[in-house]
Amino acid sequence: MIMAEEKKDDRKARGKKPAAKKEEAKAPVKEEPKAHKAEEAKAAPKPEAKKAEEKRPEPHAAPAEAKPEAKAAPKKKKRAEKKTRAFVARGKRKESVARATIKPGKGMIRINHMNLSSLSNPFVREIIREPVRYVGAEATGIDISVSVNGGGMMGQAQAARTAIANALVLYFDQLNLREKFIALDRSLVIEDTRRVETKKFRGPKARARFQKSYR
Repeated sequence: MIMAEEKKDDRKARGKKPAAKKEEAKAPVKEEPKAHKAEEAKAAPKPEAKKAEEKRPEPHAAPAEAKPEAKAAPKKKKRAEKKTRAFVARGKRKESVARATIKPGKGMIRINHMNLSSLSNPFVREIIREPVRYVGAEATGIDISVSVNGGGMMGQAQAARTAIANALVLYFDQLNLREKFIALDRSLVIEDTRRVETKKFRGPKARARFQKSYR
């Protein structure tokens, strides 16, 4: 019996030793308290905060050298457009229609892109130049260009005369030229409404009739 008890004690002793080892192996690692972990997490900088700190320039640090930017293509300078004071007026006579343009210049007068002095008929030249003579010395600082079409030579001359007179009234508005022209000759600024009477049948013209040699 004593032997049996000793064997049991030996078995118990042998069985206890591995249990102790298991207990040692299974012993959990001591965890740090949560309060310490929270403090460490607060103290440790976040990756985003690190990037922001890296981007922020130091207060006393020298400014970073700017990278040389690509040179932009030079812009073409636009020519300054000179604003000229110009006036356009119209004149009519019979079938002729004329438009006169007046702007600052040297006293040139052109009819259909031709100089007025190139016209062969002196009477026509005087008719066209008549309104300019009434203005005086101020007419030397302007250029007059007239475009006229339709009708005959005298009709075109009188239409150009009326167009030039009306354009001068607009250009020299402070001189009251309209009243002056009406006092001199009403047809200078007022268009003539008369037209040629149309031809009728049984005659060569508007009112004439063909004649016969017998009764």
